[in-house]
Amino acid sequence: MRMNVTAQPDEVDLPPLSARSVVLSLLLGTHPPEMAAKDLVRGVEPFGVGGSTVRAALSRMVAAGDLRRTDGVYRLSDRLLERQRRQDDAVHPDTRAWHGDWEMAVITATGRGPAERAELRGRLSALRLAELREGVWLRPANLGRPWPADLGGVLQHFTAHPDPSAPDLAAGLWPLDAWARTARVLLAHVEWTQRPADRFTALAAVVRHLLADPVLPAGLLPADWPGPALRTAYGHHQRELVATVSGAGA
Repeated sequence: MRMNVTAQPDEVDLPPLSARSVVLSLLLGTHPPEMAAKDLVRGVEPFGVGGSTVRAALSRMVAAGDLRRTDGVYRLSDRLLERQRRQDDAVHPDTRAWHGDWEMAVITATGRGPAERAELRGRLSALRLAELREGVWLRPANLGRPWPADLGGVLQHFTAHPDPSAPDLAAGLWPLDAWARTARVLLAHVEWTQRPADRFTALAAVVRHLLADPVLPAGLLPADWPGPALRTAYGHHQRELVATVSGAGA
């Protein structure tokens, strides 16, 4: 996604979503994540996607394993159900009181190839850890999510107690100012757009941005952190868009 991070909402650059992206975004934001074919076709019309284009996209997505089709109803595949779980967690993160402890993951496995290393880095990033140095990842211990048991064979997971300069440590691990600037641009853009297609595109960008939020304790964040406001705006407008789709499909 190309984005021009500026203070003006009309300067954010969000390319239109493809038919596949529209379908996925709708299903990822729907609980349970399933819709009848006729409802999907009619429901995406407000977003500027024609029926024949949607039907072709649905066929390709079933063939690719993105969707499952049963009796004319399309559902997310198991792989994309996990993506929906991560998206839901990005919008509604499970946090707990923070008492100054940090999680630390130290990679101990050796002999892994580039693909395996990249996959592990992606998983640790999805767990909202950041790399302090090669093979050492950490974050504040303020999340309620369970630690994946299958990672035990490649790393050691500890609780750490850094020195009192924790805000400086957090600022060095995550680009907090850059994340906040982009969040404010997206927030303004979501509120500024009027057309359903434009707002839908903006909300898809918002949820991608929320996936990169480290979800730090308040004491480690810059002043006026826009994360909560961005989540509130996303939830409000996502409900409006689901109602638009439901009305179109009725």
